[in-house]
Amino acid sequence: LGDGTKNPFKDWLTFSILGAVIGGFISGAISGRNKIMVEKGPRFSNGKRFLFAFIGGSLMGYGAKMARGCTSGQALTGGSLLSVGGWAFMIMVFVGAYGMAYFVRRQWT
Repeated sequence: LGDGTKNPFKDWLTFSILGAVIGGFISGAISGRNKIMVEKGPRFSNGKRFLFAFIGGSLMGYGAKMARGCTSGQALTGGSLLSVGGWAFMIMVFVGAYGMAYFVRRQWT
């Protein structure tokens, strides 16, 4: 590209990923399994679900930038290397998820 980095369209992996996505979509379309739907609780509107998904994704992206890595890399690599930080992170992810489940569970009933 213009800044001197490698053009992604000259890499075989780009086309391998695109082929898998497009092939899966075509397969689903031929068999009639493609459906556009939003998974949400009965008390949530589609707009509210998209808003919360956007906010959650933004927080995850900001956290990954602050940590200079992604959550799966921190958990999988750190855990497999027996890093105290990796294990502490994974434990805190589960504690946070269980803690928040109490507040959002009524949205799904």
